[in-house]
Formats: sequence, structure tokens, C-alpha cells
Amino acid sequence: MKQLLFLPIVSFVLALALADAELPVKNILTLDAAKKIAAAAEAEAKRRGATVVIVVVDDAGYPLLLERLDNTQVASVDVGIGKARTAAIFRRPSKVFEDQVRDGRIAALALPGATPLQGGIPIVVGGKVIGAIGVSGNTPQEDEDIAKFGAASAAAAIEELSGH
Repeated sequence: MKQLLFLPIVSFVLALALADAELPVKNILTLDAAKKIAAAAEAEAKRRGATVVIVVVDDAGYPLLLERLDNTQVASVDVGIGKARTAAIFRRPSKVFEDQVRDGRIAALALPGATPLQGGIPIVVGGKVIGAIGVSGNTPQEDEDIAKFGAASAAAAIEELSGH
């Protein structure tokens, strides 16, 4: 009889404990924010006279937005996607892997999903990577500079969209 009374009490206490447990909150990169980030990068590319592909991906490396500026080589589409995906899934600039290969760590070429080319930059908000931007088409440094410009606009774009 005591066991029959004990079971509902334990169940009730467990239910209360689970009700108080909070699920983590994850910020996501929206299409509207991706458009603003890409627009900032595009403005910087045009200011420089650069012909590039600009890709914004979510935190899993999947494209939200891709722009190929006029007269940009077609090959830069896949390269831009790879740079952005690398920055998103590894949570660091794609240049890190290019530097590793250049410095002799060729094993970095075997990393699944890594494109070891400069120009992919994580988009960080609140200390967390919520996506990335990849730029391809010009010199490696210019691609990275344009990507950094776009990534730097992320916090302001998100704040503007959230109305704060």
C-alpha cells in the first residue's frame, strides 16, 4: 500500500522538476537579417569595384542567400558556398585552414566539409555563431575583407529587425 502512495508522489515531484527545467534558447539567422548582411557586403564590394559571389549561410552551413554580382566568374559560386559553410560549421574563419595547409599541415585537406580558402567569416551574435558569410571572386584578402564587412553589420541588422 505504501508503494502505491509513494509512486504518485514521486511522479508529481518529478513533473514539477521537469516543468522548472528551461530549454536553451538559440538565436537564428533570419532571411531578412541575411539580406541586410549581404547588402552591406555588396555595398563594400561595389565600392571596391569587386566582382564577387556573396553567400550567407545558417549555423549548419546551409545557404540562406546567394548573390553573384555582375561579371563574376561562375566558379566562385561553389567556392563562396564552401567558404561560408566552412566558417559556419567549424566556427572560425576559413583562412585558419588555408594557413594550416600553407604551414604544412596538409591533413587539414581531409577535414569533411572544409574549404581551406580565405574569405569565409563566422557571423557571431551574443558570443554564439549563428551563421557565416563567404565571399569569392577576387584576391583572398579582398574576399575576406568584404566578408568581414558583411559580418560586422550583423548585430546592427538583427537589432534593427527586432525593433530594439
